[in-house]
Amino acid sequence: MPAKYVIGIDLGTTNSALAYAPLGVDKPEVQLLPIPQLVAPGMVENRQLLPSFLYLASKHEGSTGAYDIPWAQGRDFAVGEMALRQSAELPDRTVSAAKSWLCHSRVDRHQAILPWNAGDDIPKVSPVTASRRYLEHLIAAWETAHPDALMADQQVILTVPASFDASARELTREAASAAGLPDAMILLEEPQSAVYAWLTTIGERWRKVLKVNDTLLVCDVGGGTTDLTLVRVTEEEGELTLKRVAVGNHLLVGGDNMDLALAHHVAGLFAKKGVNLDPWQSVSLWHSCRQAKEVLLTADGPKKHPISVLGRGSKLIGGTVTVDVAKEVTLQLLADGFFPACKVEDKPARNRASGFQEVGLPYEADAAITKHLASFLQSHGSDEGPARPTHVLFNGGVFKADPFRTRLLDALKSWFPEQPPQILEGVHDLDHAVARGAAYYGWAKEKGGVRIRGGTARSYYIGIETAGLAIPGAPRPLRALCVVPFGMEEGTEVEVPSDAIGLIVGQPAHFRFFSSATRKDDSPGVRLQRWTDDEIVETDSLEATLAKDDAIDDHYVPVQFHTRLTELGVLELWCVSTRGSGRWKLEFSVREDVEGQ
Repeated sequence: MPAKYVIGIDLGTTNSALAYAPLGVDKPEVQLLPIPQLVAPGMVENRQLLPSFLYLASKHEGSTGAYDIPWAQGRDFAVGEMALRQSAELPDRTVSAAKSWLCHSRVDRHQAILPWNAGDDIPKVSPVTASRRYLEHLIAAWETAHPDALMADQQVILTVPASFDASARELTREAASAAGLPDAMILLEEPQSAVYAWLTTIGERWRKVLKVNDTLLVCDVGGGTTDLTLVRVTEEEGELTLKRVAVGNHLLVGGDNMDLALAHHVAGLFAKKGVNLDPWQSVSLWHSCRQAKEVLLTADGPKKHPISVLGRGSKLIGGTVTVDVAKEVTLQLLADGFFPACKVEDKPARNRASGFQEVGLPYEADAAITKHLASFLQSHGSDEGPARPTHVLFNGGVFKADPFRTRLLDALKSWFPEQPPQILEGVHDLDHAVARGAAYYGWAKEKGGVRIRGGTARSYYIGIETAGLAIPGAPRPLRALCVVPFGMEEGTEVEVPSDAIGLIVGQPAHFRFFSSATRKDDSPGVRLQRWTDDEIVETDSLEATLAKDDAIDDHYVPVQFHTRLTELGVLELWCVSTRGSGRWKLEFSVREDVEGQ
């Protein structure tokens, strides 16, 4: 059955959304899907956003029917608004930031580890399962509203951070497939989707706003992450085109950090009242401060907002303690902490690593987003200096607050006073821009329209152990062979030139993969002898036993490499025997055993 709609899904760290456009029209008519969800036990209401929170109820709660929704009965969990509200009262039963865990390679993301650090008596789910449940909810909401257009039959665009590596993308795809999204679903980078959202509002006038060699900075600061992307205006056959030329690292700094900073401040206010919060209350306060921040930072928000915590001590059992948080103090605290004035030469501070570290999310040591931006522009600059954006497009819920936009623009103006970057206006609904842009992209892909060229956001490498004499206690040196160049387009493939390299088959082997967002000139076959941590980072390794070639009586097979990037954006690395017809496929996937990291 041909697709009736193209559907754009923003699977966000803090909120998720769904937009869609009918395919049988000449112009894209992007609309938002109202999402029914529990807002209280037994109470379902429509919302334009689905908070990316999952509440895991107790066995008793699950048997009461309190978490039933129109398409599912007898549930022992809640997704969305109610789960968000429960995060302040019962944080040890609430999963948040599952998306950030998807790209955290130091844990097995298939294991039931969330809520992180919850007690053994609390049910847990994996980051993949939590993501799947959010998507299942969106699918059910869609099919309830459009029973004649099942999700599996539509064209679906699912967005991911530009900084997600191949493993995190594959995990996202796995969650999506398990939820019921079609196999032909396309992954689209969120900053690109934000640009498409701008294009939906401005139409063909964009060619008058931007000119050849202009560089657009997409600054996306959401609930849990910061994504930085550069898009350049080029010319092909007399037509202006857009090309994504740089992507920053996956930075775990955003609205969640702001909530925690505000919670730290509010904890001091409680201390002045003689209330010292225990760990349970502190986590609850963190979630309460999220709600307070959103209320206070709106343009017409109140001058102060009350925050309460449930009593835990013997004198406070059953009672609450309340303090008022001032809007002016909140704005100054967050603006100074996250958007301080700095020089373009500045770099984010790095804490000295402790010998022992908790295996939690790897939040950035420095919360100054302006310093991360300065470092990004330096990394993607040239001998003449840092990269110079001519325009800025804001995205992400953090930038709904005008003071934060002003602070970041002030920083850019101080770095480039002779030609300050201009803000691109037009996108006013930042909560839904990514979903809207994804729907527009799908429509343009089908019907014809402006497309952003980009390909892979990184170069990818495989680790090759060098031959040589063994030295006790010293591993053999490792070389990195480029197998995927920066910007490799979907639907293309390449033979990787190299001498034959030994592939271990028929017994367990450890395959190591690396990536770089800054080495853009490495072509397939380039072999690196050494590199710095700023240039190349190790991604997920793969522990696997590849099938033995029956035609060769040896566990060591000389191979060369063939890389394929499918139309759907899946990376495939084929190892092709130089002695026979043997072929083995290595996908950039996550290992199930993380021992030794």
